[in-house]
Amino acid sequence: MKQSIGLNAARAFIDAHFNEPVTLAQLAALSALSVSRFATVFRQQYGSSPYRYLCGVRIQRAQTMLLEGVPGSVVATEVGFFDQSHFGRHFKRCCGMTPSMFIQRAAANAGKHGGGGGLKASAARSASAIGSSC
Repeated sequence: MKQSIGLNAARAFIDAHFNEPVTLAQLAALSALSVSRFATVFRQQYGSSPYRYLCGVRIQRAQTMLLEGVPGSVVATEVGFFDQSHFGRHFKRCCGMTPSMFIQRAAANAGKHGGGGGLKASAARSASAIGSSC
């Protein structure tokens, strides 16, 4: 039980600080575990490594920003990636498409669903529909 409380604290820290550099040592300290034990227990509890979870949180936030019309180069730095290339690589690995393909698909979906209000109005609906493929 104590481990899950520590893991919840680490996960909350990732969710709150996804746009900053986050180290395993920081997360392990929050959980009162060694770095190796933390990584193992986190993977068992949440089904992915801490780094993969962090990237997933960043990608989810990036999807929302892209649908709001924020340029990819700005999104990359705002969500914590080193540069646009780093962002694009992780986005494609996670979602199976580039950020620009994601925007095009979201725009096409918004058009199919009566695009009244444009891309921004359907951002939440499109992010959840497309985001589920990530």
